[in-house]
Amino acid sequence: MAVSPFQSQVFGPLFADTEIVAAFSDAADLDALIRVERALARVEGRLGVIPAAAAETIDAALDGAVVDPATLAEGTRSAGVVLPGLVKDLRKRVGGEAAQFVHWGATSQDVVDTALAIRLADVLDRLEAHLDRLIECLADMAERHRGTVMAARTRTQIAVPTTFGLRAAGWLAPLLRHRDRLRQARPRILMVQFGGAGGTASAIGADGVRVMQGLAQELGLCVPPMPWHTQRDGILECGAWLAGVTASLGKIGTDVALLARSEVAELRPGSGGGSSTMPQKANPVSAELLVALARFTAGSLGTLAQGAIHAEERDGAAWSVEWATLPEMAAATGGALLHAIDLLGALVVVEDAMAARAGGPTLAEAASFVLSQHMPREEAQGLVKKATQSGKDLAEALSELTDAPIDWSAFSDPAAHLGVADAFIDRVLAEARGDG
Repeated sequence: MAVSPFQSQVFGPLFADTEIVAAFSDAADLDALIRVERALARVEGRLGVIPAAAAETIDAALDGAVVDPATLAEGTRSAGVVLPGLVKDLRKRVGGEAAQFVHWGATSQDVVDTALAIRLADVLDRLEAHLDRLIECLADMAERHRGTVMAARTRTQIAVPTTFGLRAAGWLAPLLRHRDRLRQARPRILMVQFGGAGGTASAIGADGVRVMQGLAQELGLCVPPMPWHTQRDGILECGAWLAGVTASLGKIGTDVALLARSEVAELRPGSGGGSSTMPQKANPVSAELLVALARFTAGSLGTLAQGAIHAEERDGAAWSVEWATLPEMAAATGGALLHAIDLLGALVVVEDAMAARAGGPTLAEAASFVLSQHMPREEAQGLVKKATQSGKDLAEALSELTDAPIDWSAFSDPAAHLGVADAFIDRVLAEARGDG
């Protein structure tokens, strides 16, 4: 087993979106850091903070620069952050008088946090695209199965009639809210960082705000009112969003696994894992992974929240906790979304098996209410309880226990007891279409 299954060649495709793993690789990290340093030089040159000629030299010298991560390992272990070693390397590449203006007025955290923000922008774009695909799949499923009657379960026990369309709408509704949350949260997550050594940008004097604004514009990021070196609410909000999405997907995985049990068989995953010894098995691997990844991100969120407790103007201990948790949470969320897309895209709904459990005891509540029109409610409930214990069909037993003028044949159709299930589905689908 690898130290991190997300980066394992064997387990990586099982646990993660490998494209998101790549976005947090050493190569991607260094590329983003260099992008920030080049953008900082361009902005400072344009504003006259550093000589324009030096800015042009820096930008040109670092264009296409590739740094071997191994050359930075020793310096990172010593400094606790990659920037000192990287800046030293970049200054050598630039050379001459211009080299001194590399990283002008910035602190390591400015560059690291800004580089994280530009990578998170791409990662969140990818996650939202996965989410859009899943929402489309679930909206189609809810519409297609709005008339597929099944037994609702509460606390693992058969309860009342419902439809699989409503169950699918229930899977869909929180994903719509997650998409809204992401769009609302982007400006709070994708912020430029620039405050210098102590968060005052004192090294460049009165130009600090203009540099911050220019750097944000250059990199397509949002501008905070002040540096956020120890204000980690945006990072925590990002982690909470990742955990929320995977939790909602974990609920889907739990439901599918329960309904796909051999003795229930109301759903069949389109493909499943085989057993090394039992040829009859098709394990619900994707459903299981949705639950596992939801549990992983939930636990990681607690760790990330501890990392949000920063001291004073800089806190290396808290800051490094983010590096150990947020990338894996993002990779896990991407993996969960891909598993959900595969799972639901190939899911087989066994309508006959659902219908077989939708009547009988599921009508007990309805029977007590219809009988209450002809007798005291307590008496009605007593009759229904007696009927359910008789071993006979519920409607048949009740017809023998009472002469209340009820059409028990019509009553026995579970589709007559779905309440406003269709209206709820319509409301969710209207929201999915943007009509709500």
